[in-house]
Amino acid sequence: MKRNWWKWLLGVVVLIGISWPAYTWSRANIKTMKNAGRTRMAPVIMVPGSSASQNRFDSLIKELGKETPQKHSVLKLTVATDGSIKYSGSIRRNDYEPFIVVGFENNKDGKANIDKQAVWLNTAFKDLVKTYRFNHFRALGHSNGGLIWTLFLERYLKESPKVSIDRFMTIASPYNMESTSTTPSTDMYKELYKYREGLPNSLTMYSIAGTENYTSDGTVPYNSVNAGKYIFQNQIKHFTEITVTGANTTHSDLPQNKQIVALIRQYLLEENVPNKIRKQNQRRLQNQ
Repeated sequence: MKRNWWKWLLGVVVLIGISWPAYTWSRANIKTMKNAGRTRMAPVIMVPGSSASQNRFDSLIKELGKETPQKHSVLKLTVATDGSIKYSGSIRRNDYEPFIVVGFENNKDGKANIDKQAVWLNTAFKDLVKTYRFNHFRALGHSNGGLIWTLFLERYLKESPKVSIDRFMTIASPYNMESTSTTPSTDMYKELYKYREGLPNSLTMYSIAGTENYTSDGTVPYNSVNAGKYIFQNQIKHFTEITVTGANTTHSDLPQNKQIVALIRQYLLEENVPNKIRKQNQRRLQNQ
């Protein structure tokens, strides 16, 4: 009886010894298959808010350049009202994660203009894909730039069916415009909510709110940023809202705020940040 028991145990050990390498290979193979066909280039495309030009993110890019291990090329576009595009800057050879900033000749505020800007972003996006031949990217939008991106993802990304978005981050984007109400009802919010099912269901998204006094960043009400959860939740894979307080949390200071720069590095660029920064970022997420 004892001998049979040892034979059984030996058989189990042999089976595990055979199965484990196969399991490990299978997981590695699945990961490889998932990444198969993905271009090495995956740009980070930024859209500024109203009244801001393609130079809006210069301070942010400078801050990122101080600490990020990878140096990023910077390409800037300005889309005219007739759909023509002016390029400045360039993408360095072998830079597979360049920063691309898309601005608009008509950068005025208001729902009608935001709708037009989403169309112009689509024009620029198609031109970028045609020129640089990438099939996945990451997106960042400040203020109304986040609304423009959201409209684009809902309604226009499908016009480039071979291209997917990896991650999306917005900074102080007013999904319910200037309203302080906890019940979203503006025309802008209604449009974003109406087309929410067009959002990519594999998307990971971070919405950052800045608050001077826990109600506003001096321009955008916190409740308006918070309204974004009704658009994204249950439509995409992951939605996280993060509130940043303290120094330099006025609306115009937010893109280059050091706390937000750290969040961009960890969650949008997925860099290996120091443990101290990682723990600080994790605390911000846990405190939501």
